[in-house]
Formats: sequence, C-alpha cells, structure tokens
Amino acid sequence: MCGIVGYVGGQSALDVVLAGLKRLEYRGYDSAGVAVLADGGLAAAKKAGKLANLDKELAARPLPAGSTGIGHTRWATHGGPTDANAHPHLDNSGRVAVVHNGIIENFAALRAELTDRGHELTSETDTEVVAHLLAESFSSCGDLAEAMRQVCRRLEGAFTLVAVHADAPDVVVGARRNSPLVVGLGEDEAFLASDVAAFIAHTREAVELGQDQVVEVRRDGVQVTDFEGRPAEVRPYHVDWDASAAEKGGYDYFMLKEIAEQPKAVADTLLGRIGADGRLSLDEVRIPDGVLREAQKVVIVACGTAFHAGLIAKYAIEHWTRMPCEVELASEFRYRDPILDHRTLVVAISQSGETMDTLMALRHAREQGAKVLAICNTNGSTIPRESDAVLYTHAGPEVAVASTKAFLTQLVACYLVALYLGQVRGTKWGDEIQAVIKELAEIGTQVDEVLGTMEPVRELARGLADKNTVLFLGRHVGHPVALEGALKLKELAYMHAEGFAAGELKHGPIALIEEDLPVVVIVPSPRGRSVLHDKIVSNIQEIRARGARTIVIAEEGDETVVPYADHLVRIPATPTLLQPLVATVPLQVFACELATARGNEVDQPRNLAKSVTVE
Repeated sequence: MCGIVGYVGGQSALDVVLAGLKRLEYRGYDSAGVAVLADGGLAAAKKAGKLANLDKELAARPLPAGSTGIGHTRWATHGGPTDANAHPHLDNSGRVAVVHNGIIENFAALRAELTDRGHELTSETDTEVVAHLLAESFSSCGDLAEAMRQVCRRLEGAFTLVAVHADAPDVVVGARRNSPLVVGLGEDEAFLASDVAAFIAHTREAVELGQDQVVEVRRDGVQVTDFEGRPAEVRPYHVDWDASAAEKGGYDYFMLKEIAEQPKAVADTLLGRIGADGRLSLDEVRIPDGVLREAQKVVIVACGTAFHAGLIAKYAIEHWTRMPCEVELASEFRYRDPILDHRTLVVAISQSGETMDTLMALRHAREQGAKVLAICNTNGSTIPRESDAVLYTHAGPEVAVASTKAFLTQLVACYLVALYLGQVRGTKWGDEIQAVIKELAEIGTQVDEVLGTMEPVRELARGLADKNTVLFLGRHVGHPVALEGALKLKELAYMHAEGFAAGELKHGPIALIEEDLPVVVIVPSPRGRSVLHDKIVSNIQEIRARGARTIVIAEEGDETVVPYADHLVRIPATPTLLQPLVATVPLQVFACELATARGNEVDQPRNLAKSVTVE
C-alpha cells in the first residue's frame, strides 16, 4: 500500500511532499523518493529504507527549490527494495518523473517494445515503463494530461500514477484504475495523494477521482477526464476528521480500516493471475513443473492465523489435486523429526515474511531436500528470499496486530496454489480453473455485502461484553473458521474462547454447555454437501436443548436453521470450499466490537507483536 504525494502551489514543494510522506508512513514501505521541478529542469532523490535515509541523502545533496513536486513511499512488488527500484522513475532524458501504486500486468511486453526502440531501462520495476511511454507521448502531443491518457489506454492492471514533466512546470497529472487517488484543493495550491492524510494539514477540501480517470492539477484548479479525454464528473467532499485520525482514514482503529479494505485486498491478490494463454500463473515460481508433478505430498507450515489459512487450504489442495496434504504448526515442525524428501512440497505462510518459527521450519525442510513455496505479504522479506517460489498476497501493509485482510488474502493465495497444482498435475481442466477464479473474483463484492450488514453483529457483541466464555463450532472448512473466530476473541477481548469441530462436541466439549453460554456456529451450505449441513443442524439442536445461546452464521436462503438460532447472521451463498472468505468477516467484526466494549486496545493487544521474530 504505497504512499503518493503531489503538490503544485506557492510553498516549497519538497517540504510539502516530505511532510505528506511522513503522514503516510503508517501504510508501510521499504523505500522513498521525491522529484522537484526547478530552474527549467527536474531534480530527484530516492533511497531504499525509511524516510530518514532519504532525509540524509537530501541533507548531503540538496535539491534546488521549486514549487511543483511529487513523492512516494514504496512497498516493493516488482523488484526488491533498492535505490534503483525506488520511485520516482525517470525517462532517459531526465525530463519526466513518475510515481505509481499498483501493478501493471502487461509491463513485460511494454518493456520489450521500449527496449526495441532504444530505451534503456535501469530498474526491475513495472513502473519505469510508464516514464518512458509518457516521454514518448508528450514529445508528440506536447500536453502532459493527454500524454497520460494515451499511456493509460495501453496499460493493463491496477494503478495510480502521478507524473510531472520539466516542460510543464506548473502542473501535476494523475490517473487511477482500481487504486485510490484523491485531490486536495487549497488556496492557490492543490495536492494529489493516495490518502487525505498527506494533505490534511493544509486543506480539508477534497475531490475523489472515479475509476479510469485522469486529473490535471494546477494552482487555480483541476480538470478531470476519462481515459478517452471526455470531461468527467467528480465528487467533492469535506474531510471532517483531524490530522491524527486521518492516518486511519477516519476509522477509530486500523483494524476497522483493514476489515473495510478486505474487498479490495481480495481483488488485488487475484490481479494478473491468468496469463494471455488462459492458464494460471503465479508470481515467482522457480520450481519446474516436472518437480511439482512428481511431488507426493504437500506440507503446510504456519503459525496462528496463517495456520488456520493452511487448515482450510488442505481441503482445497486434496480436493483439487488428489495429493495428500498435512498442516503443521511451524513452531513444532522441526522438533518432531518430520518425514520429508525431494518429493515433498512445503508451503510456508507468513504475513510478514519474518516469522521466526516459520523461517526455521522452512530451513529444516530445505535441508531435507524439500521444495518450499512461500505465501507472503511482504516483498523481499526473509521467507520469500529463502524459498524456491513465492506467491505474494498484495494485501498492503497490515498495521493492526490481529490479522484480518492478511488472513483473507492468504486464503485466496492458498486457493491459487491449489489450482496451480491442479493445472500442473492435470487434475483440473482449464475451464474448471477459470470457473473457480470467476467465483473468487466475486468474493470481494460478497465481502462488501457482509460488511454492509454488520450492525446487528456489533450490537450483539456489545451485549456480550460481560461474558467470560464464547465457544465456536464448525464442520469441514467451517472448523478452521471456528478456530480463527476463537483466536480473534482471545487476541482482542482477552476472553476464554475455544473453537471445536462440531462432530467432536459429544466427545467431551458438550460438558461445557450451560445456560446462556454464547456458542457461535458456522453452518455449511445446504446446496453443497448436504450431509454436513444436516449434521451441524443437529449439533445446534443439541446445544440449544442445554440452554446455550446460539449465534448462527448461515447463508442466505437457508431456512432450516431459523428455528434453532437465537441470533442469525446471514452471509451470501458461496461454494463450500470458498465459504471461509465470507464466514470469517462477521467473526472479525464481532471480536473487534467486543474488545471495544470491554475497553481494550484494539490495534495493539497486550503481550502481542505484529511480527514474531523469535522462536
């Protein structure tokens, strides 16, 4: 979730841009850079690492003063976090500078075209091609906004672009597709940013750009068109929160913001996964197809929430590939002498890529000759670097300790790995894979629907603030969802919470059932494996007969559960294997609201850290 700032006005552009970038540090980043128009030319500076590194560079080699500039904090995707890969990117003449959020899916083909025409590209990024394309277009049309429109019509993927040109000294141009960009309107000055936090200290008047729009920003106003050059309507609005809250986008907690970002995060994880040939392609798979075809089993290693994603992945992998799949707690893995060899594929799941237990597990696996595929959210971190392959989730930085959007994107990534194995091993036809991808593409909208119906869940959570225990039950993929719901409540509300396989209820846990005990039950779809549905309805009857308060999560149209639900939470109908992507969301909201009602710190629960870097 990179940060972008652009400015044109009467102030020092460098000061405004750097201050804006500092306001966006919460988003997470691994390099930073700025560009300023001054003295008829363009000057830029960029450094890997934190903004402090860039500050040192500017102190040693100051940029000339100017009133138009852009800046960027980068979360690495294409290419590691290096000086060369940091933004802004310039063309060969050094007259145009570009910053970019998102992924340009067809950058390889565009890069090849530019190379053939004699351009020299010096970074590993997808962004640099835009600087060269803009330079070409501007040289022919002489208008930066028109040049941006011409370039955008050639780009595929999700992107926010902001650019300046030395021959257009009083204008900043931006464009967006599936990635946020807002305009700040000041007195004789204007701003562009990926978040209002960047300019909230200067103005609270903003304009949000729509999909596939280009904006031309000058001191005295803005002009917005679509990619074809037709004037576009925009939505001006007044920002009614202060600078300290703006970092969280107006939300009380980062966790609430990250829960709300899940529809986009799921969509971003799916971006660019189907190649021009219609086949599924992943990020950096350096494992030959022949090796994957010869693999005899999959072993997933992970901790905490990522472990629950692995438990769900097991169902998909075994169903779609017919390969045996084991799921191991990474913290226990190397201490039990696991059976591994060169025919074992190990999947290591970690949001940060620095989880020490998982890192030690993958090192042990590689020592035994196994191939390792990492699922990670942090480009260039240790686990991807030490793995044979990596699938990045592209969820953007997750600030809250309790994982939400990282979990959903890990699930999507696990499904993609399962489908990829099915494709390589010939257990899934191409049209079958594309059908699942289509279903996954609809999940973001369904998650959005769930988020729009959560007020009764919040009210329920507030009413349970004085309870000491909540139990969670599920079957099939609903069992890991129950485990995840219980973990969220432990992390945030500091309550005793347990998740159980519903079929195990009568083998001991039913002794815990007592009058008014809250029990959350995740009900599988009756349209899928109906026997699962019938069994869990019986479980609900068992616990309700003993006086428990039943909180039932069931898909729309499932009327069988209505007589047995004290509280009914509806979720959209989804295929059985994909249901965790929507069923988990109410549990996140439930835990967050219950923690708030108990007066707990939501984003930084006691005793917990975002990245566990010790065993």
